[in-house]
Amino acid sequence: MQPMEVKINASVPRLNQQGTMRALRKISAVGKITYRVLGFQGDNTVKNEVIGRYLQADQQSQSDSGLTISPANYKFKLKGQRTVGDHEMAYVFQVSPRKKRVGLYKGELWLDSVSYLPVLEKGRLVKNPSVFFRHVDFERAFAIQNGVSVPAHMTSTINTRVVGIVELDINYTAATEGDDEEAIEADTASIASAALR
Repeated sequence: MQPMEVKINASVPRLNQQGTMRALRKISAVGKITYRVLGFQGDNTVKNEVIGRYLQADQQSQSDSGLTISPANYKFKLKGQRTVGDHEMAYVFQVSPRKKRVGLYKGELWLDSVSYLPVLEKGRLVKNPSVFFRHVDFERAFAIQNGVSVPAHMTSTINTRVVGIVELDINYTAATEGDDEEAIEADTASIASAALR
């Protein structure tokens, strides 16, 4: 799959801290996600405790087949059709997980009415990935490229027990020539290990 450039804006309003990271996101032939950091500006706490943890969770979720959007994991109820953008139609399903597992959500799944590929997911995680989280709400939009649904944009609001609200805004774009050579920091493993210290 074509590498994507990811721009992540994160903020912790109560602490008046924020940060922006650019990274190259790659998916291997076997579905493993890796990130290479291209640059970061902002507070190191946001880098390690917010963005680093998000990247780590994204990598783990792709390797867990128990999190896929499938009848084995979710119940589906058709809510109707809605317009996506200017003219495209989508089927809107209410989704409810069959079990409370970290990474599964309750909310809506929008499928393109022609390809049946996801164009939007939104809702609330049914089990928090951390005891420090109260709620995790998200909305993730996809673009269909060459018969594949790829991430386009995501927003997430995390209500934490310690610092209040944490906000994430993530944009995905096609990687440009030379992005890989531009990398100036270690990959996600080092960010995640720093976050866990």
